[in-house]
Amino acid sequence: MRLRLKVFLLAVIPLLASVAMIAWAVRQQEKSLSERERALAESTYMANKEAELRHYVDLAQSVIAPLYQSGRDDAATRAEAMRLLAALDYGADGYFFLYDLDGRNLMHPRQPELRGRNLWDLRDAKGQPIIQQLIAKARSGGGYVHYVWQKPSTQQITPKLGYVVELPRWNWMLGTGLYLDDIHATLAQIDQQVSDNVRTTMWWIAGIALAGIAVLGAGGLAFNLSESREADHKLRLLARQVVKSQEDERAHLSRELHDGTSQTLVSIKLLLESAQAQLGREAAQPRGPLSRALVRLNEALHEVRNISHRLRPAELDVLGLPAALEQMGREFSEHSEMAFDMRLGGTASPLPDAVGTVLFRVTQEALTNIEKHADAGQVQLRLIFGATGVRLRIADDGRGFDAQAVALDPRRGIGLRNMRERVESIGGSFRLRSRPGRTEVVADVPATAIRRLSTPDQLAA
Repeated sequence: MRLRLKVFLLAVIPLLASVAMIAWAVRQQEKSLSERERALAESTYMANKEAELRHYVDLAQSVIAPLYQSGRDDAATRAEAMRLLAALDYGADGYFFLYDLDGRNLMHPRQPELRGRNLWDLRDAKGQPIIQQLIAKARSGGGYVHYVWQKPSTQQITPKLGYVVELPRWNWMLGTGLYLDDIHATLAQIDQQVSDNVRTTMWWIAGIALAGIAVLGAGGLAFNLSESREADHKLRLLARQVVKSQEDERAHLSRELHDGTSQTLVSIKLLLESAQAQLGREAAQPRGPLSRALVRLNEALHEVRNISHRLRPAELDVLGLPAALEQMGREFSEHSEMAFDMRLGGTASPLPDAVGTVLFRVTQEALTNIEKHADAGQVQLRLIFGATGVRLRIADDGRGFDAQAVALDPRRGIGLRNMRERVESIGGSFRLRSRPGRTEVVADVPATAIRRLSTPDQLAA
């Protein structure tokens, strides 16, 4: 057995054993936890229901208090009190009932057929005298009674909690009650929730165990891949250095063309102009070949200067990225005859050379593509500096193209891929959106990448 596998098993087996013991302990605690939870919930529910019932009865007493305390005992006064109590209901199964202390029903809003009947001997299925218990509790000062009664909404015999009080001057027992089947259903739901929670906990334990095994495996994989990641980092750093070397070489060639070849051509131009002037004094007309040579020399000098500028514009190194982009835009507008608008957002700040160069090259490539393919009339460039980084957005109103098809075709979109790779090489993001009448290129370089590139990376030996 390999050493790595042995180490892995030595780590996994104790983990699985611990998880199994934890799962067993959780399962053992399930029953006691469920019983305690149910008892606590039941006591809380019953306490709330008892308080609710007492409040209802107090409310009913306050409604008939002006009649009861008036001292009148006539039938009309009692009938008005019954009418007021019958009108007091709360929901389909919430009502008040009245009995005299001999067991005769005086009022029952949900079962009017009981009115006038003497129910003193009414008993439930277990032989318990229901009305006698209620009257006894009322005579003893009022209180709560558990009994069974027909629930109006379901017509089923259902456990009920009643609260009764005595109205001794009228020889009445006033009461109300709440059916307990809803409470029992709620308690059953709590039992189910506890069971579901325990089941969920077991799944969590299993998930944690699998996650632990996965972490161990991932740790080994990460250890194996660490050298690969280091090599990838070095490769990226080397790519940036290659790009930097290319830009340095471009700058060197630009200076050589400007300071060397360009100056030589200027000297030749001056000599030819001097010779032309001298010949012009000696002859009536300057010689044609010499004039054409000067024209060609001017064109060559202009071309050399353009090449020097495209290789590495001096504005990028001297004045910074905004000035270099503005100069590029002016030149683009002059030779392409497209309207160009550049706006600067935020407060411009110096950028690392790598960031400025990438954004300059992205703009250069984008303007070249627009001139060649877009058939546009206007180009907009936005350079935005913010706390989160810098954004470059280039948009045109050309005919657009299918960006997805170009990205999938290896023979097309080389310039777009180069732009994306340049931006991503410095830690930025590149987006392209195109439709008829609107094509937009966006390059974002976050502040973290700008700060990292402010300090030159060193390639490890």
